[in-house]
Amino acid sequence: MKKLYSLLLILLIQIVTSQSIDPKWMKGIAPRNIGPGGMSGRVTAIDVVNQNREIIYVGTASGGIWKSTSGGVRWTPLFEDQVTASIGALAIQQSNPDVVWVGTGEGNPRNSLNGGYGVYRSLDAGKTWTSMGLEQTRHIHRIIIDPTDPDVVYVAAIGSPWGEHPERGIFKTTDGGLNWKKILYANTKTGAADLIMDPTNPNKLVAALWEHKRNPWFFNSGGKGSGLYITIDGGKNWVKKTSKEGLPEGDLGRIGLAMAHNKPNIIYALIEAKKNALYKSTDGGDHWQKINDKPGIGNRPFYYSDLFVDPQNENRVYTVFTYVNVSEDGGRSFKELMPAYNANNGVHPDHHAWWIHPEDGSFMMDGNDGGLNITRDGGASWRFVGNIPVGQFYHISVDNEYPYNVYGGMQDNGSWRGPAYVWKAQGIRNSYWQEIAFGDGFDVVPDKDNSRFGYAMSQQGNVSRYDWKTGNNYGVRPTHPDPDMKLRFNWNAAIGQDPFDNSTVYFGSQFVHKSTDKGLTWEVISPDLTTNDPEKQKQGESGGLTLDATGAENHCTLLVIEPSPLQKDLLWTGSDDGRVHISRDGGKSWEEVTKNLKQLPEGSWIAQIKASNKEAGTAFLVANDYRRFNYTPYVYKTTNYGKNWERIVDEKDVFGYTLSIIEDIESERLLFLGTDDGLYYSLNKGESWTKFDSKVFPTVSTKDLIIHPREHDLVIGTFGRAAWVMDDIRPLRAVAENPEITTKQSYIFEPPTSYLAEYQQPTGSRFGGDALFNAENRKSGSMLTYFYKAKDKKSKDSLTLKIFDGDRLIRTLNKKAPTETGFHRWYWYMNEKGVARPSRSDRKRTSEPGGVTVKPGTYRVVLESKETKSETEVVVMNDPRIEVSQKAIDDRYDYSKKIERLTEQAVAAVNQLKASKKTLESYKTRIEKKDKEANKELIEVIEDRTKMIDSIMNAFIGKEDKRQGIVRNSTNSVVTRISNANRYVRSRPYGITSTEEKLLEHAQNELKSALEKTNIFYKEHWDALKAKIEAIQLSEFEEIKEFKIEK
Repeated sequence: MKKLYSLLLILLIQIVTSQSIDPKWMKGIAPRNIGPGGMSGRVTAIDVVNQNREIIYVGTASGGIWKSTSGGVRWTPLFEDQVTASIGALAIQQSNPDVVWVGTGEGNPRNSLNGGYGVYRSLDAGKTWTSMGLEQTRHIHRIIIDPTDPDVVYVAAIGSPWGEHPERGIFKTTDGGLNWKKILYANTKTGAADLIMDPTNPNKLVAALWEHKRNPWFFNSGGKGSGLYITIDGGKNWVKKTSKEGLPEGDLGRIGLAMAHNKPNIIYALIEAKKNALYKSTDGGDHWQKINDKPGIGNRPFYYSDLFVDPQNENRVYTVFTYVNVSEDGGRSFKELMPAYNANNGVHPDHHAWWIHPEDGSFMMDGNDGGLNITRDGGASWRFVGNIPVGQFYHISVDNEYPYNVYGGMQDNGSWRGPAYVWKAQGIRNSYWQEIAFGDGFDVVPDKDNSRFGYAMSQQGNVSRYDWKTGNNYGVRPTHPDPDMKLRFNWNAAIGQDPFDNSTVYFGSQFVHKSTDKGLTWEVISPDLTTNDPEKQKQGESGGLTLDATGAENHCTLLVIEPSPLQKDLLWTGSDDGRVHISRDGGKSWEEVTKNLKQLPEGSWIAQIKASNKEAGTAFLVANDYRRFNYTPYVYKTTNYGKNWERIVDEKDVFGYTLSIIEDIESERLLFLGTDDGLYYSLNKGESWTKFDSKVFPTVSTKDLIIHPREHDLVIGTFGRAAWVMDDIRPLRAVAENPEITTKQSYIFEPPTSYLAEYQQPTGSRFGGDALFNAENRKSGSMLTYFYKAKDKKSKDSLTLKIFDGDRLIRTLNKKAPTETGFHRWYWYMNEKGVARPSRSDRKRTSEPGGVTVKPGTYRVVLESKETKSETEVVVMNDPRIEVSQKAIDDRYDYSKKIERLTEQAVAAVNQLKASKKTLESYKTRIEKKDKEANKELIEVIEDRTKMIDSIMNAFIGKEDKRQGIVRNSTNSVVTRISNANRYVRSRPYGITSTEEKLLEHAQNELKSALEKTNIFYKEHWDALKAKIEAIQLSEFEEIKEFKIEK
């Protein structure tokens, strides 16, 4: 029988293990977005309801869609449950603003762009979305709705720069997106860079086609496929404009277009050619004239090449690029519209989206790499929108402070440090975040000896040693002893902190560089660990018609240097051209293990290698190949130092390519995986994967993951939705190790350490309103996570939480059981059961009052539901920022308990007095009803004794003041004396002083006096009055007569 039971148990465990946690169960433990919002991210599309300027939609490069119905004060994220968060175009149907069209995949083909998945439409103002096709276009830069027929929609698909494919060009639907027809196309390398419509004739459109191709190591803009096209019949026929009509000769590159709404015959074109220039047509595009080829027209066509015209002034032209310049003379000259650097009111450079109200040119919006800005006076002044947290983190890391901080570098936005939570009121504000290094931010490594210092990176290997307190930063970029050796650093270079020596750090070029003095000096400890392919090292020629040698295409470089946390001198490296090496002797010798990665295309991008914290020979490797138009996910695991690799993620497991992975710090069964479309988890060592539900964590490119070693939080760095923290992943770990937990009705998990933290008001301002960014803070109190299996929403089940100090029950909390199955949280405020305050009124309490704060220690926690009971322990510690002696802790606790006992005595006395008063009032009413005149003297005595009770209660509670307004009673009472003593005692972290002793003495004396009055009253007045009342026969029964029947 025992054998049968064991087999059944094993079978049950196998069944449960094979199942995954329902991702919806994690709503109660969902990650928190912690910002920042002050350094936002790339905004790519803007549209506004023309007749209601309060309704604004903003599309972002990789952070989805954001909507405001308050003119930009409050913002709500939309589009969180789709397969992509990259937005390239937005269009509101102005005749019915509930209809919104979206083109996914940003249209600015830099090295870090994110792809999309076609066209979407909402019929309910963004609440829900429906895919409308064109999934393989990958990147869409423009959508235009025919204002006279909303079923007619045009899509300008720029296509993927990483591949050659036919799903690009201009597409048109005439049935609201049910069917699409490609109406303009050149070749597989050419997409639609821009599209404009004549506001007076929806059948006339001007399109710009752009031939371009990006490789991981090179970018080329320009080719035979580029050109400017015009149709006057809705796309049935197109005419290509050439040098015959005044356009430049030779191959063209990217073209930006703009039409004057008040004079549609005036069209501007910013054209990339052998000589970039601004062209103008005054006859509707039939003929063109070059009017400006000076630098002020723009500088990086591949990244931004947009033009806009004031709808009321055809001569006011805006060119939107690194800066925004404006012309007042039809494009012949330009001046800077708003400052960026060296100004207190600067606006972030690198502009990608621009919107002008079609009827009011003074109302404009600007979307750039730093977020959204709004002007209502034609650009004279700008308001930055600081509550759209769409930062693009490349890497994420943490320190071990209290509270701990999160570090990371953001695309075009520097390196930052901010709190995972704060011991302050309200949320995590932008002001709590600090930029600690400039440039495009990448990895940030805080110094384990002192987190005031650390390493921060920017492009081309520019790593610095930072001091976040003073700003005394200095460069520590490695050099080579051979002066003729040219070092190659990736845009996002490799760095690794030695886990055995805090002074040792590794940095990657094509070599591994090692410093043992925190970056002051370096030595090369490896040969070239890349393919060193000379054909992939021509970055000085990258760009095509317009060179753009910024280092973004640097290739044959190291991306990963990963030291083992278990075995000293064990190093892993991975490169951008697919090579993987291992050294077990600190770099003296290296072994290439690339060939052992089966099914991985040669030359793939090695995004991450994570050395296991369980076994020295175990490591996880994340690779992707989307930069060569291969979106397949690749994740591998080795348990024997790379001799063999098991592929644990493929296209059957996840959607989109893979970016990051992290192994739980305790359980080998629990893994988290970041992909281009979101976050996944595995509870069985990677055998199966489940995506987080969109109501728990949104669809977003998830670049990096780390688990805080002390607090067991999962910290998530996203490329589009800033940083997130999933507080306390112990529950997931417990379920991974014991899946049977989810078969129980309820179960409480091991909680994190709880701190008796002191809280402050927020800095800067107490009241922030709605426009001030307040990221979600961790809730105060002891965070207790439990699992509950709900029966149905009508269930009246309840839960009880009991806290024990040893065997002493100190707190009992009750709540209605959740109506949804899943993980839930209960917060205990680290106090014992208390006593109520004395009160004139009879308050009906539904829960026990809270009392004295507990002392640091270990407490037993028991969760009881109808069917099950489980328990755990919680460790409570003092605020780690404050040094407090044990004597001070004991004294504060003891004195608080003394005050509580005084309160308890006062409550008992007041309650008895209230009961006595009610008794007298009841008898008075009955006596008056029986015979008021005959008992006049007794009634007067009752009234007098009632006044005595009121007088005694005043001694306890204070005299009742019924005057209107804010009143103040200067007379002391037991309550005021106790409250004053309590306030002082509880606020003394360093021990009890003579002040608290004296205040406690005052409270004791005041209570003693009030109790003496109470006792005297009952002794001298109550019994005599009681006897008088009882002497009156107050029976409600009347004399009963006997009735006789008359004959």
